[in-house]
Amino acid sequence: MRVLVVEDERRLARALQLGLTAEGFTVDLAHDGLSGLARATDHAYDLIVLDIMLPGLNGYRVCSRLRAVGSDAGILMLTAKDGEWDEAEALDTGADDFLSKPFSFVVLVARLKALARRIGSRAPRRTVLGDLVVDSAARTCTRAGTAVPLTPREFAVLDHLARRAGEAVSKREILDAVWDSAADGDPNTVEVHISALRRKIDTPFGRSAVQTVRGTGYRLAADGG
Repeated sequence: MRVLVVEDERRLARALQLGLTAEGFTVDLAHDGLSGLARATDHAYDLIVLDIMLPGLNGYRVCSRLRAVGSDAGILMLTAKDGEWDEAEALDTGADDFLSKPFSFVVLVARLKALARRIGSRAPRRTVLGDLVVDSAARTCTRAGTAVPLTPREFAVLDHLARRAGEAVSKREILDAVWDSAADGDPNTVEVHISALRRKIDTPFGRSAVQTVRGTGYRLAADGG
């Protein structure tokens, strides 16, 4: 999953980036409120770790502006120790969770993983890409009006790519999103499922929606191929 850490304490921000990367997340950094808001607006992040006390624009305002423009990223705000008012305002401005400083990294990871599970229900339930329709709620796929039977894992891979249509998604991101214990997953298993998807949703219909992005991973064409 893709995470943005907005934290002005650079050593802490870097430590979080290294630790979360080791946990399988893809992590970007911003060190002030304005650049954090710009990054979160311009790019699709699954999760945002957002400090309150930021130069330029505080975390409350960043959070409220993101919600105002329709961002559905999971937002975990970092609050002051015993900051009950901080915690209340964080939730009031649209944050999903909060964690008081100083915090345990193990707890932070657990909170982020729990938040990732919760925000799954907020993602689009039906994605239409040209004549390809992926229904997350019904867990069905159709191409040109024809039902395409997929295994549960094949559908999960397709659904993840559909939610990020047009973006390059790495094998590691797919493993993290679809397989349990992704850190021990074999990237080759992603290739196997991608090949199966191509045989089912592309080849019979003369399409090439599932594209390889050399050196990165895969992309589902935004127009359905």
